[in-house]
Amino acid sequence: MRKLQISDHIVLLAGVFFMVTPVVLAFLTSTHDAVTIYRTGLQYSIGDQGLSAYETVLTRAGGFTKEVNGMVMLKNSMILGFGFAIGKIVISMLAAYAIVYFRFPAASFCFWVIFCTLLLPLEVRILPSYEIVQQLGMVNTYSGLIVPLIASATGTFFFRQFFLSVPDELLEAARIDGAGPWKFFIDILVPISKTMIAAIFIIMFVYGWNQYLWPTLITTDEGFFTLVRGIKQILQVWVGAQIPDYDQAMALAILAMLPPVLVVIVFQSWFIKGLVESDK
Repeated sequence: MRKLQISDHIVLLAGVFFMVTPVVLAFLTSTHDAVTIYRTGLQYSIGDQGLSAYETVLTRAGGFTKEVNGMVMLKNSMILGFGFAIGKIVISMLAAYAIVYFRFPAASFCFWVIFCTLLLPLEVRILPSYEIVQQLGMVNTYSGLIVPLIASATGTFFFRQFFLSVPDELLEAARIDGAGPWKFFIDILVPISKTMIAAIFIIMFVYGWNQYLWPTLITTDEGFFTLVRGIKQILQVWVGAQIPDYDQAMALAILAMLPPVLVVIVFQSWFIKGLVESDK
């Protein structure tokens, strides 16, 4: 038994090493100047620049307009991540609530239509989505970044399964007490769904935070660039003999990882409980 535990820990430690090593190398490389990185590649020791690259990307204005810094991109990423997660949760909960509790004849058909949209990723529907957003005048807006992506078949599926496991006696008791559909949803379903909401929030926040294709397509104003896009923007400034700021790109990559990691750490217990347990 002890040997089995030791082997399990070895496997876990190997996985941790495999996952953490690229992050450590990116951090070490960010402490060197761009010329050194360009000449010798990834660095395996702390450089003489220290954390100056982090201060530079957060405070110094850059880009073509020289008006955007890392704090602006961090704000945009936060708005996209929270808007994406909250929007998906609200839409998914309402859709699942309608499918489960408003027992209309086509409920199952509607659910499977929604579920089949998983076969249509963003890359497949990106042209019609962009055309609609452009016609609505939502290019270079936060609503254009968030609204077209908040419909979620995954969230609807998880909330539907959760609502199906809620005892029918709870619904009957609410009806006896005179609770209407909206009051039942707000006062009963939402509170008992908090762990599921936390789990879906983490998944959707990380997914929204890491979005690259859609923000790249829908924003041309640097004031709406996200951190993920900012990394690519730094590496595209090769003009003549100018060397891209690899140290700043590495620093921005490290900064871009911190908010999702913090969200996972804060909601870790709720995330696990939401996926494997219920509080009903």
